[in-house]
Amino acid sequence: MGGIIYILKNEAMPDYIKIGKTTTSVEQRVRELSAVTAVPIPFECHYAARVENIDEVESALHDAFGDYRINPRREFFTVAPEQVVAVLKLLSLEDVTPSRDAGVESKEDAVALEDARKRRSAFNFKLVSIPAGAELAFIRDEKITCRVADDQKHVEFKGETTSLSSAAQNALESKWMVQGPAYWTYEGEILDDRRRRLEEGDYEDVGGGIKVASDEFIQKQLDSMQEK
Repeated sequence: MGGIIYILKNEAMPDYIKIGKTTTSVEQRVRELSAVTAVPIPFECHYAARVENIDEVESALHDAFGDYRINPRREFFTVAPEQVVAVLKLLSLEDVTPSRDAGVESKEDAVALEDARKRRSAFNFKLVSIPAGAELAFIRDEKITCRVADDQKHVEFKGETTSLSSAAQNALESKWMVQGPAYWTYEGEILDDRRRRLEEGDYEDVGGGIKVASDEFIQKQLDSMQEK
């Protein structure tokens, strides 16, 4: 059965993402989840794709990233969202990611979400030990790069000094503002992960495990396609 696989995130739970499915619309699903009173800030859809078989794809993704699943009865994972996007894009028929405010239903929600975004998007390269002039790679295409500006709060991208988020939005060719730290890497590490690692002072290197899980899943899908 065809449907949509989505990857949701919530600023109140920055370490987790939710990988789920719906046969209706992502907007409706985001609103349903955001309506739960236990959630202080609405969910945001990081990426959503229409696929041919939602049950098969969802199950495969859950298996591939199973080592990073918090609870087998819940769809939350401690995986960088772009790692899941890289796999899901191989099986997608169409990108159906909605606007970033799909879960907002009140002025209070909008204000709370915008405040959380600003806090999360503010990035000081000096505080995470990234020097001025350092090269950053765009996570979806490593050929696209930018450099840390002299003030260590902005980047040089396409000949202009801009914010990390604006550079990511430009690279994505998106009409919606995005959170830059989730889309750029330094020495192979996603900036959001680097900030979290240094803030917490405790880091478990899951990058290799994620790559192995992704590679195994991709290979299984390729083998399956060749058999058909």
